[in-house]
Amino acid sequence: MFKSVGLVARFDKKSALKLTEELSEYLKGKGLKVYVEDSLADKVSSEEEFIPLAKMTTDFVIAIGGDGTILRTCITVPKPEPPILTINMGVRGFLTEVEPKDACKAVDRILKGDYKIEECAKLSVTVGKEKLPDALNDVVVSACEPSKILYTQVFKNGKPILKSQADGLIVATQTGSTGYSLSAGGPVLDQEVDGFVLTPICSLTVFRSLVFPADSTLSFKVERPKEMLVLIDGNYRRLTNADKTIKVTKSTNTTSFIRFETDFDLETDFYDRLRNRLLFKGT
Repeated sequence: MFKSVGLVARFDKKSALKLTEELSEYLKGKGLKVYVEDSLADKVSSEEEFIPLAKMTTDFVIAIGGDGTILRTCITVPKPEPPILTINMGVRGFLTEVEPKDACKAVDRILKGDYKIEECAKLSVTVGKEKLPDALNDVVVSACEPSKILYTQVFKNGKPILKSQADGLIVATQTGSTGYSLSAGGPVLDQEVDGFVLTPICSLTVFRSLVFPADSTLSFKVERPKEMLVLIDGNYRRLTNADKTIKVTKSTNTTSFIRFETDFDLETDFYDRLRNRLLFKGT
């Protein structure tokens, strides 16, 4: 039984803030203890407790926004992550589950136990000895300046496999293979493929995407320039010296999304989402 819930919402859309207020009241009326992300304290009217997202140890979380809001939530919430219900207030909303008009209906179904959990793999990232946040979508390594070439040697399980001359490199999960990696020419990984994909950004060499088994460890040694940028899920940024090795492998953590059967307008099957929101829209 779920007894507590956290509310997270995008900051720049009035309809998302209004829905946060409405859901806060609705959830309270259902007997749940409601917590609201503290960054919304001066943006929404609620009598519930405002707490930092990093301290939101609730039974589940409702994220109101687009993919960016969801990724920000997954980076910050305490581990192990609580299940997340995603409500579409974005442009594409590939990761989202229900439309705003179905939000209360979705809550009712959750409280009845009428839902399923979709587990999504994440990537563990270290720079030197420093552990960075896990990535649900992707890890991007690039130079600190736009259009500056990154000269990188790539290792698999400690053995050198190739050298890259490109604007940057993307390591994407199955989930993230539908995002930046796809835009850079990478493949979409079926959700049953237990692996991740390495995709170059504007490569100068004949180098296309490579798919690796999930138990692989990829290491990157940047030969030049002297500084590099590590970007995780488009939210977490880390500038660092190029003499530090970057390691990426499958994380022990996962993200759990609350999904439903096909009663809602937005069907939850992976290929339905591809067809309706991304690849084949209009066909």
